[in-house]
Formats: sequence, C-alpha cells, structure tokens
Amino acid sequence: MRLRLTTHVRDAIRNHGARGYPNEVCGALLGRDGAAEGNGAPREVTAVVPLENRREDSPRNRFSVTPEDVLRSERAAREQNLELVGWYHTHPDHPPRPSEFDREHAWPWYSYLILGVAASEPGEMKSWRLADDRSGYAAESIEVG
Repeated sequence: MRLRLTTHVRDAIRNHGARGYPNEVCGALLGRDGAAEGNGAPREVTAVVPLENRREDSPRNRFSVTPEDVLRSERAAREQNLELVGWYHTHPDHPPRPSEFDREHAWPWYSYLILGVAASEPGEMKSWRLADDRSGYAAESIEVG
C-alpha cells in the first residue's frame, strides 16, 4: 500500500500541524484511489480540507470531527472531481503511530496520515490503513512528489 502526496499537500499538513500545536489538528485527504484500479498505482492525495478539532475536553491528545465536517469534506471532493480517500491528524509530542483511541474511531479502507509535532516543529509523518476486521493497522508507505 502506497500513498503519494503532492509537495503542496505535504506542506499544507505540516503547516497546519505547526500552527495548531500544542493541540491536535485534523483534516481530510482528497484525491484518487489508484490502487482500486488494480494496476499497482498508489493512492494519490492532491488536496486537503483542514478541519477544526471539535474536541473540547482534551484537544491536546484527541481530535473529533462532526458529521457536518465529513459532509463538507465529501462535498469538497466532489466539487474538485476527487474522492475522500483519508484523514490526517497530528500527535503533539508523540510519535506518529495510531493509538487505541484512533483505532476505535477509524474506518477501514481510508488512509490515516499522522504527523508528529514537537515544540511547534513538524516531524515524522506516517500513514496507516485499518484492517477490514478492525483488528489493527497496516503501514502505508508515503511518497512525495
């Protein structure tokens, strides 16, 4: 499994993470699922929709989005003739690995890109996909270009 980001998308996510520190930030990944065509092409992300972290009780280590945020992201994808292919969020002062909370709130098929941010500085970025049986994640390689 491969995820290809444009340089613009990578930079937008990193900038969003730096601006939102010390809280988690989140957003939608828009693009095309090349892997669905069965030709070995990566899933490509060409746009993002930055979202507001709706979590009020613990925004430093949790994020949430509303059904309206999901609908807005799907609408943005349609308007750009793209698909909603995943979600991104940050882990302030923690590695970019999905937590048990992340797993409990994720959906199979989507890419889940996590950016580590420490002291307002964006760090390592990793992507994951939840197994269909929701038992755990598989790492997804990231290509930028």
